[in-house]
Formats: sequence, C-alpha cells, structure tokens
Amino acid sequence: MTEFPRRTASRRETRADRLEGRACAEHRHAADRNRKIALKLQQESNAELNNVTAYGRDYVEVNKERFTHSLLLFPQGPVLPWPVGGFETLRPADFDLLAQASPELVLFGTGERLRFGHPRLFAALSAQRIGVETMDLSAACRTFNILVSEGRRAAAALLIAPV
Repeated sequence: MTEFPRRTASRRETRADRLEGRACAEHRHAADRNRKIALKLQQESNAELNNVTAYGRDYVEVNKERFTHSLLLFPQGPVLPWPVGGFETLRPADFDLLAQASPELVLFGTGERLRFGHPRLFAALSAQRIGVETMDLSAACRTFNILVSEGRRAAAALLIAPV
C-alpha cells in the first residue's frame, strides 16, 4: 500500500497566505472600479516639443493646454483642430494634412474605445510609406509622448468625442 505524505504546517500557511492575497487583490480591484478615468502625465522632456500632459474621456491637454475637440498633433508647432464629425464620418481627405507633413508614423486615436478604420482611409499615407497605428485615445497619447521623447517624427490624429 502506498503512503501519502501528510499535510504540513507550511502547506497550511501557504494556503492561508494565498487566501489573504486574494482578499487584498479583491480590495484593490474594488478600489480601481471607483477611481475616475483620467490620467495626469508628467512632462519630462524638451520644452520645445509637444507633449500630452493629461487626458480624459472628453479632453486632451497638450503642454498643459486643454482641448475638447478632435486634433492633429505633431512633435513641434501648434496643435491643429481636426474638423471631423466622428469615427463614422471619416473620409480619406481627413488624413491629407498628415500625409503632407510626412511623419514616419501616425498614431490614430479612435476615442474611448479601439475601432479600426477602413484601409482606404489611410491609402494616401500608405502610398508615402507612412505607418499608421490605430489605438484608443489613452494609448495614442502615451505612445505619442514616448515616440517624441525618442526623437521620432510621429504625428497623432486624436478623435475626442464630446460628452
């Protein structure tokens, strides 16, 4: 007959520790659900470069200036309003100014949730070998800051939906 090892105190302690860890994790998740969704970013780069300093569901701050409309953002120069009605009304012509600026990459922030545009929207960019990365607004803001801090020629087309 085979004998099975008995449970030891260390196994019971490990199980208790795991249960305590789960309780802590559940508490952290509950606290996360009650938090507002807005992120403040710290500016740690060249003052001449545009940086997203904060963003939320219905706004983006660039160099501490708040914008509540869709915008085009380049590493340097003014923040340009992007006169688009919304995701459903986008046309290839809406991306022409980006193609004229010749960045190496365009970050397309689609708003609160990730949505993929039809490839015909980006045809002019693709023809010039300009990459397009589609992501939600918050990811596009964070990625823009990283790329600009690395000296990359990135541009961002950010859809901001009014609440």
